[in-house]
Amino acid sequence: MAAGRTVAVLAALGVLSVCSASGSGPLAEVEAGGEAEWAEPWDGAVFRPPSALGAVGVAHSPGSQQPGREGAVDLPVLLWWSPGLFPHFPGDSERIECARGACVASRDRRVRGDSRTRALLFYGTDFRASAAPLPRLAHQSWALLHEESPLNNFLLSHAPGIRLFNLTATFSRHSDYPLPLQWLPGTAYLRRAALPLQERAEWRRRGYAPLLYLQSHCDVPADRDRYVRELMRYIPVDSYGKCLHNRELPTPRLQDTATATTEDPELLAFLSRYKFHLALENAICDDYMTEKLWRPMHLGAVPVYRGSPSVRDWMPNNHSIILINDFESPQKLAEFIDFLDKNDEEYMKYLAYKQPGGITNQFLLDSLRHREWGVNDPLLPNYLNGFECFVCDHELARLDAEKAHAASPGDTPVPKPHIAQPSHMNCPVPTPGFGNVEEIPENDRHITAFLRLGRLDSTSALLLGAILNSEITNKTQK
Repeated sequence: MAAGRTVAVLAALGVLSVCSASGSGPLAEVEAGGEAEWAEPWDGAVFRPPSALGAVGVAHSPGSQQPGREGAVDLPVLLWWSPGLFPHFPGDSERIECARGACVASRDRRVRGDSRTRALLFYGTDFRASAAPLPRLAHQSWALLHEESPLNNFLLSHAPGIRLFNLTATFSRHSDYPLPLQWLPGTAYLRRAALPLQERAEWRRRGYAPLLYLQSHCDVPADRDRYVRELMRYIPVDSYGKCLHNRELPTPRLQDTATATTEDPELLAFLSRYKFHLALENAICDDYMTEKLWRPMHLGAVPVYRGSPSVRDWMPNNHSIILINDFESPQKLAEFIDFLDKNDEEYMKYLAYKQPGGITNQFLLDSLRHREWGVNDPLLPNYLNGFECFVCDHELARLDAEKAHAASPGDTPVPKPHIAQPSHMNCPVPTPGFGNVEEIPENDRHITAFLRLGRLDSTSALLLGAILNSEITNKTQK
């Protein structure tokens, strides 16, 4: 994984040990409903790379007593095979305290063959079948953290790829450690007040479009740029990113913005003046929802969305986004946006979730309430540390089951391995943004993207098959 991507992931997670984080954070005064009010963390602290924490310590759950180092030599070891995402600093190994007991987390690959090393943890973006640590050892689980879309590693969207792993943490609700709401801090984030319509009307009178597009990652398999290009024929769209660029951001500093994911306060204030934001994911997968969806809702704009087919399950109410797939053509979508733009009463129905009691989706509320990790929340582990403890608890349970079988083989069966399933990614074969594949010119890069994501190339298929059919893997799965 590129260094820049590593820093971005760690910084966005605010990675520290699971242990007792303290100090100021994004949560301010507690509201009457019991949830802390969202305060913008725009001092930049949550986006800086983490600093060294001093001597190697012991990571522990909030509120637990910090244990000593006795017995660490007998603990199961979790080896981060993707060392750039090791969530402890500055050393190479650290004891972690989890719900079921303790483990040692390490990024030192020299312990890979040790009998105590019970799990290898991989980051999906930089996993390559050709570089997999073979032979696969029979006593070890493979755990996958992959919160990104297939664009980052298309092999994992195919059954042979995902079934290489025993445990998963992905965007899918069906994964072992689900991360579908990784970009949503909480309901207070959604309830941030929108700009008054009068201010937005003045913005329009100054010549700005009703619809904003801010995207600098162009020509992705979701085929979003072709759709937006067609939509522009029927309604004005201000496009500020590298893709379909037709307008400049208001200041030179903002014009240097590298991606659409920046959280600069000046940029957010600018974006909040638009009534509609085009929110198109780079790939289409169930439960894959990013800041492209949640940020417009935070700012009080209506997302015009194409992405997760299951997105309705997660919305604050049943009238909060415009789904591109609900319209037979870009022209029909443009007509509907124009209608809402000219009818304030109808438009404001899409922002009703910002009012008291406006978030009515109990599934969303329950999912936020019961998840074991937080987004920039000092009271909860981030999902990276949380997944690490999930793997630790799984390995401790597996050790207990193996010991029970050894003590009484006639009465206690051998524990069956847990194997990841395609539903842990759940990404259908890509389709064109509009029209059909035959209408795309032969020299269009999307054709390559569709084929690349839609099927395994022969070399990758052979490599995956070799791993799955290797003698040691068969032993692991028996």
